[in-house]
Amino acid sequence: MTTSVSQLDWNLNDPLPSLVFSDLTHLGLMSITGEQGRSFIHGQVTTDISSLEKDQWRWGAHCDPKGKMWASFRTFAIEDTLFMMMPTDTLEIDMPQLAKYAVFSKAELTNVSNDWLILGVAGEQAQEWVNNYFGEIDKAVTEIPGGALLKDGSRFIIVIEKTPSQALLTSINEPIYDGKVWQMLEIQSGYPNLAASHQGQFVPQMCNMQAIDGISFEKGCYMGQETVARMKYRGGNKRALYILSGNASESVTLESKLELALEDGFKTTGTIIEVVQSGEQLLLTAVLPNDTENTASLRLAGDESSSLTIQALPYSLEDDA
Repeated sequence: MTTSVSQLDWNLNDPLPSLVFSDLTHLGLMSITGEQGRSFIHGQVTTDISSLEKDQWRWGAHCDPKGKMWASFRTFAIEDTLFMMMPTDTLEIDMPQLAKYAVFSKAELTNVSNDWLILGVAGEQAQEWVNNYFGEIDKAVTEIPGGALLKDGSRFIIVIEKTPSQALLTSINEPIYDGKVWQMLEIQSGYPNLAASHQGQFVPQMCNMQAIDGISFEKGCYMGQETVARMKYRGGNKRALYILSGNASESVTLESKLELALEDGFKTTGTIIEVVQSGEQLLLTAVLPNDTENTASLRLAGDESSSLTIQALPYSLEDDA
C-alpha cells in the first residue's frame, strides 16, 4: 500500500494542528544483528549501547578517528535487533564506514529502510490517538505488532513493517503530510539531524549532542573518543547548534551561506544543518560560533531582504565543554 502524502499547507508561524501525521521517508533504518552486534556498535558510537533497555531509545553519534561525526542517530531495539535511525543519505555513507570494522566481529549491518514504514504523530491530540490505537503508552519505546512506538516528549514515531502497516494507514482519516512537518518539529527541538553533506565536519558537542544525552562520558573506548573527551575536560569547543527563524525571498538549502550583522557590515558565519521553508518563512538549525549572542541578527548571503533571529533552545547548554 502506497502512503498518500500531502504537502505542508500552513505557515510555519501558525499553531500546529491538533493531530498531525508525517511521512518520515527522509529517515532510514539500519539494523544490527548477530552475536556481537550490540557490543560492536557500543565500541563505535558515543552513546552507551550496553545499558540500553528495551523500553528506551537514545541519541548517539558515530565519529571518525578524529572525533568528527559521520552520523547522528536515534537508537532503539525491537526484540533482539538493534536499530539506528538517521537521514537516508547519511545512512548510505555511514553504514559502509561501520561495515569496515564489523567484518572483525560477529555483527551484521543491513539497510532495512525499504522494509519499514516510519510515521510521525504530533499535536495536542497525539497521545490520545496513540492510546486509542495502541493502548496506554507511557514508555519511551513500546513494542507493537510488527514494530515499535517511540515516544519523544509529546511526539511519537511509529516504526512498523510494511505488511502490518497497511491496517494502520487505512485507519488514519487525517492527511499524512510530508517530512517537512516533522523536520520543523525536529528543528524546534534543537535536534542535530546531520546530512551526508556535513559528514566529517563537526565534533558532537558542536551539535549539542551532550545536551540531548547523546554522549556517555563514562562508557569505554569508541571511535573518536579522545577528541570528544578532550572537548569536555580540557575545553576548546568554539561552536554550538542554534535555532534560527525568519524570512528569505530565495530558496534556502543546506549549502546556503549565513551572514552575521556587525556594526560595519556582515560577515559569513556558520553552517546550516537542517532547514524548512514555507514561502518566504524560514526555520533552521545552524552550527555557529558559540559566543554568538542570542540577540544577533543574521541573513542569507546574496539575499539582502532576508532576516534571521536566534530562538531559545528547549534545553540547557550550561554544562557545555
